[in-house]
Amino acid sequence: MAPESSLIYDLPAVTVRRISVSEMSNNVYLLTAKKSGVQVLIDAADEPESITAMIDVASGDTPCSPGLRAVLTTHQHWDHIRALPQLAETPGVELAAGEFDAEAIEKDKGVRITRRLQHGETVQYDGIALDVIHLRGHTPGSVAFVYPVEDGPTHIFTGDSLFPGGVGKTWSAEDFTQLIDDVSSRIFDAYDDDTIIHPGHGAPTTLGEERSKLPEWRERGW
Repeated sequence: MAPESSLIYDLPAVTVRRISVSEMSNNVYLLTAKKSGVQVLIDAADEPESITAMIDVASGDTPCSPGLRAVLTTHQHWDHIRALPQLAETPGVELAAGEFDAEAIEKDKGVRITRRLQHGETVQYDGIALDVIHLRGHTPGSVAFVYPVEDGPTHIFTGDSLFPGGVGKTWSAEDFTQLIDDVSSRIFDAYDDDTIIHPGHGAPTTLGEERSKLPEWRERGW
């Protein structure tokens, strides 16, 4: 997806842009606050030049002076963090990740995670507030980011923990049980059917589209 065509939602307070990068087709998301110009990136997966181009195009989404304030990482896996060192060089940018994945990201990419996220907290920037959900199982510190919209569907950026058709990959029966339990209780039980799920790869979906499939996922074990 070219940066010019990356706009997927023009919400009352923010725009949401998305590009797909690398041979892994990773989704990179950018939120821009219209009234402040603050920008928040979710998953600096790869192709820093493409990400920078999307950020530049998004400058037209606000009448204010735009600026990247934070890069949020959903989880530690290599394909979601390849552009993190380049984005970390942005003056004043904050790097945030789940507390149980942060150290692995630092060791892998040689960056400093300046904010270690815990379940239930809210990351707030000027014009953008995202609730943090810890989803255990895909990695120890995988997190999702929730953007509530007044008088509209909630948006959840789930990384590789929830996709259309199932939860993310796990490497043991215990991890699978933990992940589907967290996804069930912390997402499906907590949010309405019109909630939009933005996964780490592929197309978006809604909770209403996926809800009836939960028993099937649990039965098949993946």
